[in-house]
Amino acid sequence: MKELLLSLALCFQLASNGLAQQQPNLPPPPKPTDQKPAQDPAPQKPDDIDVVKITTNLVQIDAVVTDRKGTHVTDLRPDEVEMLENGKPQKITDFSYVKMSRPAAAANKPSENTGPSIPVPPKQPRREEVRRTIALVIDDLRMSFDSVRFTKQALKKFLDEHVQPNDLVAIIRTAGGTGALQQFTSDRNQLNTAVEKLKWVPRIGNSAQAFQRIEQETIDIGERNMLDNTNELDDLNQMRKDVFSIGTLGALNYVVQGLREMPGRKSVILFSDGLQLFNPSEPAGSSRLLNSLQLLLDQANRASVVINTMDVRGLATFGLTAVDNTWNMSWEAVEAKLSQRKENFFDSQSGLNYLAERTGGLAFRNNNDLDAGVKRVMDDQAGYYLIGYRPDDSTFASVDGKTKFHRVTLKVKRRGDYTVRTRTGFYGVTDEQLKASNATPQQQLMGALLSPFAASGVQLRLTSLFSNEATQGSVLRSFLHIKGSDLTFTKEPDGTHKAVFELVSVTFGEDGKLVDQFADQHTITLTEALHQKITRYGFTFNTIVPIKKAGAYQLRTALRDVASNRMGSATQFIEVPDIEKDRLMTSGLLIKGMPLDQYLKGLAAGSVPTSDEESDPMANTSVRQFRTGSAMIYALGIYNAKLDKTTGKPNLTIQARLFRNGELVFTGKEVPFELRDQADPKRLGGGGAIQLGTEMKPGEYVLQIVVSDLLAKGKHRVTTQWMDFEIVQ
Repeated sequence: MKELLLSLALCFQLASNGLAQQQPNLPPPPKPTDQKPAQDPAPQKPDDIDVVKITTNLVQIDAVVTDRKGTHVTDLRPDEVEMLENGKPQKITDFSYVKMSRPAAAANKPSENTGPSIPVPPKQPRREEVRRTIALVIDDLRMSFDSVRFTKQALKKFLDEHVQPNDLVAIIRTAGGTGALQQFTSDRNQLNTAVEKLKWVPRIGNSAQAFQRIEQETIDIGERNMLDNTNELDDLNQMRKDVFSIGTLGALNYVVQGLREMPGRKSVILFSDGLQLFNPSEPAGSSRLLNSLQLLLDQANRASVVINTMDVRGLATFGLTAVDNTWNMSWEAVEAKLSQRKENFFDSQSGLNYLAERTGGLAFRNNNDLDAGVKRVMDDQAGYYLIGYRPDDSTFASVDGKTKFHRVTLKVKRRGDYTVRTRTGFYGVTDEQLKASNATPQQQLMGALLSPFAASGVQLRLTSLFSNEATQGSVLRSFLHIKGSDLTFTKEPDGTHKAVFELVSVTFGEDGKLVDQFADQHTITLTEALHQKITRYGFTFNTIVPIKKAGAYQLRTALRDVASNRMGSATQFIEVPDIEKDRLMTSGLLIKGMPLDQYLKGLAAGSVPTSDEESDPMANTSVRQFRTGSAMIYALGIYNAKLDKTTGKPNLTIQARLFRNGELVFTGKEVPFELRDQADPKRLGGGGAIQLGTEMKPGEYVLQIVVSDLLAKGKHRVTTQWMDFEIVQ
């Protein structure tokens, strides 16, 4: 991994010859969104009890028993249950029922005489005060726009009505994030901010509706219809589903690791459009997924984590819908599409059901009332049994150097119809053997690297982009923005300011293997003027990771301030295409902002200013916070464009589109690409700028760039790239 300059100016030389392609345009103002005020119920004291234990002296698991009406059974005796390990009855040595305290109703509503209530500043509960620990995992790698919208509504209601002051809650996106908003907190403002950050991710195979629309196999971008190859498109979509399934399980794995050190019994609620674990056409892929799943389940069980799943697609209709287009299709073809739709739906539900069943959780599906599902999960935390037995020596004995998986079953012998939900098994390794000490600062740094929540002492923001260069091939170019005021600076005798920090970064492939790693200690010495600037605006590290194989990757990074031992962490998920397939592709999208008059002045002079003297340093490509009325400049690389046999030049168009909350709010004109002194026709630089209208509402947006090759044929004529940004006051 190679460290580059702190300035971002060199990055925009990637497309400096094409920056003037798109003239500034004024998007219409997006519609504002409403947000309900949070309520603050009274706190309750928790039950801080060790739950799952796997030692040579005791195997203890938790279990929930309900009657035929779904009511918790709380009065079972030890002689009324039977515990089995691998089908063999075990002698129960520990048996108790843990009743969780219920929070009091909120009592801070404003009265007619006192006027509006004043919000109480959030108080982070101490470890012994934590009553419930809840991780809300949003599988936005695979969600449709409709599912994201429904999930956001359910999450807002959950925060308003179900979260109590002594609850620790984290909202985690499987597509990655900034790290700061993924920590466990009781701060409703921070949690609401995390919910607002949730947005639809426009990917191939990731449509606006829960089901892909039925139509003749074409792609509709602008006013063009391009013929698709059905088999190739199906293969591509299946590959992406498999990649995203691995990404979802990987995100859950990090969640479980972060939850391991939390007190008591922990809950995960996975909001997803389904998780397909079995692919009949590719048994090897299914095997990889199942191996990853088995390890995840063992870690979840040891960490006392219950995984509940919610299929946010709701009650599905498998018939034709308003968005389906069956024009020019035979009835047999339509029936085949409907049958495949139904089969895929139930296959994807099976993975969610499996996760819940194996960890003692609930699987909520085929219901449009997501809030009812969340309420059911919360009500299910009323209490649970702790049941333990003494294992024999064979439990932890290895066979041919391999650790055996032991299946655990709990049966109720009392007469009646009962449902038991509990852990289904564990690997024959004791907790002591698996427990890792985080005593040293370096071990703490690695803990922060692997946890999406534990490190927020130093705020980081990570932006990672794919690009391809003639000398280096495919690379991930990453920008890590560090909040300078979070570092500890000491004033030196010569008047300079010095800070020392350790930085570690790792890149994982889609199979979880390590692709690249980097660790080093940095010392920065600044003048007084530069120290003031960096503590106000922060600074950015740029890095490059060579990528030899196309696929899905995850970049994780962590930082430790040496003087204070404060930690920061960030992560991002990214796809790298195979440029050797000779199809139209683009690099990742670079965007930054500058005052409109400065941009127009540079445009008139035939170039775009790229000096270090930014009017708003937060508008660079690593932070992407822009003000209304400014110019947002974008740049990207264009690969494998077809060349005219007569002129030897490409025939491309570039179009910019803006989305807010999944809704298209602005569409620019298709501007012809102008070739300007670019030596490598295989790697072209393109870009332009958009004026951000003064009436645009603050919030999250997505810029999508559509590149069309008028000389290419079929679906490879068009490619798109997108990047999120934020409008600030």
